[in-house]
Amino acid sequence: MKFSTYEDWQFDARDKDERAGAVRWRQEEESSRYDYRTIRLRLEELREVRSTRDPRQLMFYYDEGIHGNTGGMGTPSLYRQASTGTKQLISDYIHELAGGLEQLAEVDSATFSRERKLDFFRRVQQAFGRSALMLSGAGSLGPFHLGVSSALWEQGVLPEIVSGASAGAITAAILCTHRDDELTELLQPERLRQTFTTLFDHEQQHRSDQLSADDVREIIETWIPDMTFGDAYEHTGRYLNVSVSPSEVHQQSRTLNPVISPNVYIKETLMATSAVPGVLPPVRLAARSYTGRRIPYVKSRQWVDGSVTDDLPRARLRRVYGCNFFITSQANPMVLWALQDPNASDPISQAVNIGQSAYKEWCRATYPFAMRAVRNIYPVNVMTRMWFGVMTQDYTADVNIIPRKRFLDPTRVLAKLPPEQSMSLVEEGRNASWRHLERISNCTLVGRRLHHIIEGLETPAS
Repeated sequence: MKFSTYEDWQFDARDKDERAGAVRWRQEEESSRYDYRTIRLRLEELREVRSTRDPRQLMFYYDEGIHGNTGGMGTPSLYRQASTGTKQLISDYIHELAGGLEQLAEVDSATFSRERKLDFFRRVQQAFGRSALMLSGAGSLGPFHLGVSSALWEQGVLPEIVSGASAGAITAAILCTHRDDELTELLQPERLRQTFTTLFDHEQQHRSDQLSADDVREIIETWIPDMTFGDAYEHTGRYLNVSVSPSEVHQQSRTLNPVISPNVYIKETLMATSAVPGVLPPVRLAARSYTGRRIPYVKSRQWVDGSVTDDLPRARLRRVYGCNFFITSQANPMVLWALQDPNASDPISQAVNIGQSAYKEWCRATYPFAMRAVRNIYPVNVMTRMWFGVMTQDYTADVNIIPRKRFLDPTRVLAKLPPEQSMSLVEEGRNASWRHLERISNCTLVGRRLHHIIEGLETPAS
């Protein structure tokens, strides 16, 4: 059943939970799926400490240890029993943690200086970890990412760290180059429909039905302002991360972002990550020089589709930002058909997961021998490297938002979709996100609260 709003979906889900007994399950603390005794004890301790109004004692509580999976409370199966949340004990504890942080943030500067507060909250953020949204390569399914992003945005749970590859990078760039007020307008359904109509009205276009480099450039020009990665962060406070793959054999993929490559221009990077090998030409990147000129970035290198080597760059996001909770909008047509829930408990899914893991390990083991066999045969060596890159990647995360329709005609992967089909994919993304929102909200609440506190302390009112 499809719903037009999250509120409608939520009303129906609560009704189903009531009839299935899931509401009663939420109120019962006991479960073998997590250490409820530890969570209850920690909650009682935190409430007691907060009641004393002693900031030093409260700081000590957080210094004892805080992370998102205390007592196993982040276990995925705890969010499958009920559509509208998890154990009330877990929700209470998470909200109490967030409330305690707010309580400390409000302590007057005579007790704790701004510098001491900043040091404390940054340490807590490092210990707790951060969240990231990863948008996969998607081909013609790209509008699905807009729907997912829109749903997260509307509910206030969109992470400030966003990565994207290929079509996913364009959506990531939309999120990270527009301020909150700008996104409110851009993500309106009527505004999206108008944009899709302008871009892909077949009656007004005389080109083929397949996307060309000119079409991709037009999409980027329509959606993305001319900014560097550093400019985008300064403008929005969100960290844009874009994966690109080298067109040469002996080079490594990169994830460009405001930390590592602040002076690189976003538009050229999006053209590069959208350059499907064998279909669209490789692209040279551009950067802003110290004099303000647009110059080549690593001018000896050309780059292609980022999804072929690093569709979901979780390792790099961990290293750069300390991320430990990942949400993915997975719409990569190359892998959707075989994608399984890594946390599924049914025997068939588990067997498929084991088989896929074994196949990946076989690919990793045979890769050096395959590359040695074709090392002098260009471009076979390049295509071989990319094929192994696709086969050996991990395409899942902590939360996986996936379209219901997983099969796409390979000849339509880069097709220009009519506006109504694009809008249908947007709605599909929104609907697919709703059942995950309670878990995302719970698991990211403390991280979001820390982010806002630190942001406020770093930019005090003048």
